[in-house]
Order: sequence, then C-alpha cells, then structure tokens
Amino acid sequence: MSHEIRADYTRQYLMPPSLEDWVPQDHPARFIREYVEALDLKGLGFRERKAKDGRPNYSADLLLKAWLYGYMSRIYSTRKLERACREHVSAIWLTGTNAPDHNTLWRFYKDNKRALRDMFKEGVKIAANAGLVGLALHAVDGTKIKAGVAKSSGWHKNDLERILGKLDESVDAAMVEIEAAEEQERGEYRLPKELESREALRRKIKDALAKMKEIDREHLHPGDEDARMMKCDGTIEFAYNAQAVVDEKSGLIVGQDALSAEDDHHLLTEMIGEAEKSLGSVAEETVADGGYVNAEELAKAQERGYGVLMPLEKEKGEYHSSRFQYDADRDVCICPGGEALRYERTRKGTPHRNEFRVYRCRSYRTCPNRRQCSLDKRGRSIEISRYHEAIAHQRLKHEDGRKLAMLKRRSCIIEHVFGHIKEEMAFRRFTMSGLENVKTQWALICTAMNMKKLYRWWASKELALEGMAVQRLRVPIFCYA
Repeated sequence: MSHEIRADYTRQYLMPPSLEDWVPQDHPARFIREYVEALDLKGLGFRERKAKDGRPNYSADLLLKAWLYGYMSRIYSTRKLERACREHVSAIWLTGTNAPDHNTLWRFYKDNKRALRDMFKEGVKIAANAGLVGLALHAVDGTKIKAGVAKSSGWHKNDLERILGKLDESVDAAMVEIEAAEEQERGEYRLPKELESREALRRKIKDALAKMKEIDREHLHPGDEDARMMKCDGTIEFAYNAQAVVDEKSGLIVGQDALSAEDDHHLLTEMIGEAEKSLGSVAEETVADGGYVNAEELAKAQERGYGVLMPLEKEKGEYHSSRFQYDADRDVCICPGGEALRYERTRKGTPHRNEFRVYRCRSYRTCPNRRQCSLDKRGRSIEISRYHEAIAHQRLKHEDGRKLAMLKRRSCIIEHVFGHIKEEMAFRRFTMSGLENVKTQWALICTAMNMKKLYRWWASKELALEGMAVQRLRVPIFCYA
C-alpha cells in the first residue's frame, strides 16, 4: 500500500548529524574550502583585524570563502550574501554555521582590495603548477560592462548647455524687469522664489560644466567619475572596459583588468603583461581582434618579445600600400613596378609622438600603370611610420598558414568566456563605484569563472589542491569583526 511522504516537524535526533554530512563530497562548497586553504593569505596581504572588547572576530579565510561562494552562486550583494549565509545549507556548512552580516562582509572587501586582486594571480599559478595552463596560444579581448550608475542622472555637456541657455534667458529677463522697477519706484526688489531656485540651478550647472572642462570630458557622472560613456548591448551607457586574456588549452582566464579606456587601441601590451605577471612568461602567440590594431603597440610587443597576431587591412589590388617595399639604406619606397618613391616631407600624426615620412612618386606622368596605382595629380604617395618594421613583421606572419589558423581560433577561445559571465553568471553591471572597486570586482568575477572550471577537474580527481597548499589554515590566523 503506497503512502505520501510528508514533512515530519516532530522528528528528533538522538545524536545530531555531523556538520561534515551536510554536503556531498563533490559539492562546490568543499572545493571552495580546499581552494582557500591552499592559498597563503598572509603572503597575499590579507589584513588582520583584532577586537579588544566584545565578541571574537571572523577570520579572513572564513569571509573569503563566503565571498567566493557568493560570486560562484551569482550573489553580488553583501545583503544577499548575508542572507545566503543564514539560509543556504551549503553556505552554512562552508562558514561553519557562522553568519557574518553585510557590514562585516563589506569591511573585509574594503580592507583587502589589493589582496583580492592578487588572489586571482595566485589561482592562475595553482592551475599552471598543475599543468593545466598552456603557453602555446592565448587570446585577448575586452567587453563593456555597465557602471553602477544611470545614464539619466549623469552630466552631459550638450544637455547642460541647452538647459543653461534657457535658464539664462528667464533669469536675465527677470533681472531687467527688476532693474526697471527699481529705477521708477526706487525700491529694493528680489528675485521671486521660483526664479531663486532657477538661479541656484544655474550656478550648479555652471559648476558642473567648469569641472567637465577642467578634466576635458563631455560626459560625467557625479556618483562615479571614473566611468566613461561606452557602447553596451547596443546602447550608450556609463561603463567600464573589462579585459581578459584566455588560455586556449584550459579555457582559463590568465590575465584580467578593468579600465576606463573607451577603446582597446593602447591595451595590447598591457594585457599581455598582466598574463605574464600571473604565469611568469607569455604564450608563443597571443591573438587579438581588429580593435587592438595599433602600430605603436605592435612595436612595443615586438620589443618585449611578445608574439602577437592580429588582423590587418586587406590588400586590395596590385598597388596596395602594403606591396610597396621600404629600402632603409636608400631611404626610398619601391613600388611593385620597380619605381623609387623619394622622401618628400614629414607629417605629424595623432598622437603627436608618432610621425610619418611621406614618399612620393616623381615619374607618375610617364608611368604606364598610374591609373591602377593612384588618381592623385601630384603622384602616388606612401607614408612610412617609425613603427613600419612592426607592421611589416606582422604581414610576414600572415603568410604562414599555421599562424593564420591561430588567428581564426580567437573567437572560439575567448568570446564564450564573456558570454558565460554575462548570461550564466548574470553579471552585466558593476555593483560598486570607482575604478579601484571595479578592478577588484572584475578580479573576483574572473576568479569565480576560473574556479568553476577548476571545480570540474577537482570533482573528477584530476586536480588535487592539498599538495599545492603553501600554508594550511587549520586554525584561523586573521580575524575580522
């Protein structure tokens, strides 16, 4: 005879269940515990807080476990994380039935921003020591993530100037009437209350415009002055540029940073350098998309010994500029037809630190191919920058089929990582303001993303963290109120 199972609220245990039995052996909470205990928190710089009076403080390893649990579980609010530590069985197990409140969690974050960012690098080193990370091919890319402020509450130069113009008209007209009345009646008049509020608004707008002029910005948000207007999901919003370098072999993020830069033009070597800080060396090749194409950055990468692959402008026709060969010894450019283009002048580029030497054809009138080459009545000209050799070296790489195959794999290596962060981890907006806070939060997101991948190896017994522990934190060392 079948019967339904119902909740028995009168059930009692002679012996209470052990805390170790609350979660399965392969649960992510157990991985977080081992992961944190494999870190040298003291060496990473996690601060110690001691209370002379009152209840004992929470240890740094306990609070770090709570934060990592939250980010792996898509919990980015300290209040929601406090609730999880009280209600989620796995979080209760992970914190040892302790429940730090949101103020304690926030103080820990605020005091350890630098250490939390360094923890990302330590996690990459753990993966590298386990032989999971390759150094053959890395991919670098960036995505724009909205800041924690609204576009509508920001300061926009054009809007402020338009409003200021209307305020000037109304206040000035009122002042003319007041001055006329004073002359006729010899009395003392003041602005009406509604115009006094407009005058205060006018002063506030002028102060905002003056501040924007001082820092040379057309958009500024008083709640987050480090945020910039960027294209996010088809709209222009206050945002940050979140960067990542991903390893092809493991799919792990090996370098990361969040910046205020609106584009990626000058970030290539900086981001490869971030991966180098984590791994101690760089990959044989790092592939990037067209947003990173910059001759100066290519030259820097070549100077530092970084292998870089990126798409270049496609060659169109026999007389494309890339087919002109520069002869440094003779200081001329040789066209595909064998004619020498001689130096004409030097042009300043943008930024001004870059210069272009202009070479022009002198025999274009008699050249049988001049129509195919150029329609310029003065003759074909070619510009050579100081970074010409770096561009030429990159074009030479494109002649190698193996290198081109690497370049085509770029999107498969890195773009799904951003998709996972935005969709699976539901992280589309920073919840903290200020560049330092944003850098720390992005480092936590990337750490959590890597931990999700490492967890799968740990659960399948392919990764053992205990053997890599620099210092096992069996007894709490660092304490937080």
